[in-house]
Amino acid sequence: MNQLEQLKRYTTVVADTGSFQQLGQFKPQDATTNPSLILKAVQQHQYQHLLVDTATAWKGKPLDEVVDRLLVKFGCEILSIVPGRVSTEVDARLSFDTEATVVRAQRLIDLYQAAGIATERVLIKIAATWEGIEAARKLEQRGIHTNLTLLFSQVQAIACGHAKVQLISPFVGRIYDWYKKQAGAQWDEQAMSGANDPGVRSVRAIYEYYKHFGIATEVMGASFRNTGQIVALAGCDLLTIAPELLSQLSQSTAPVHQVLRADTALQQPLQAVQYDEAGFRFALNEDAMATEKLAEGIRAFVADAIKLEQLIVAV
Repeated sequence: MNQLEQLKRYTTVVADTGSFQQLGQFKPQDATTNPSLILKAVQQHQYQHLLVDTATAWKGKPLDEVVDRLLVKFGCEILSIVPGRVSTEVDARLSFDTEATVVRAQRLIDLYQAAGIATERVLIKIAATWEGIEAARKLEQRGIHTNLTLLFSQVQAIACGHAKVQLISPFVGRIYDWYKKQAGAQWDEQAMSGANDPGVRSVRAIYEYYKHFGIATEVMGASFRNTGQIVALAGCDLLTIAPELLSQLSQSTAPVHQVLRADTALQQPLQAVQYDEAGFRFALNEDAMATEKLAEGIRAFVADAIKLEQLIVAV
């Protein structure tokens, strides 16, 4: 049995891609997208027709609406392949605007419903800023489920849990990147791998907190740099994995053991924490890594969203 098959015994495997033609061979339950993945996909020959068809059909409409229609078109294609859910992201330029995020999320859901897709098969991805988490709280109250992304800290995770969001995506690889860069020549790759990887440690701490306090929000590890990070989180609720790493897992028969367990988390001596807005902002500010990576992630998604718009305008 290969590592991917073993992993599926303990964890729901999700494909992290906009390239839906790759999905069939790995049989993931769900799929996640973001502006960068969609931008990458539409520049590939086999997906360009989706961009051209959408841009042509809705020419003259507001650009943000055409973008949302393109995202939903990709989402519908993905949902024809995966049995579960797709995550579709709200424009990252709205990351600090609660009401605008709610409106944009509602439009995405309306477009999915018009295409015959049930609301429960869609997760609206929103950056885990204070405003984004508040938008998710409001959406969840409407029955629209959310996936809080660009999540780098326990602070963000706890606030998401209190907002009763459906799912969070803590970014393993980007946390690892930050600590590796900070350490420079002092970084010891072997010593900081597996269970000691700072990204792995972060997700494990979030998972244990949620399970210990009975928080129903799903934890989905994301942004992996290598299969060692993935295997070290076997047992996490979900893991979203890029196709190249899914391929590596499917080609290895090394053993995979369940590492994260809810029953073990219940035994941890943890203290419950709650944040109001001021407390959240201060605690996040105290975490240099999370502050920097959140800001950097929003900037990168915005840059790719703008490039996607430029491709649409050029049609």
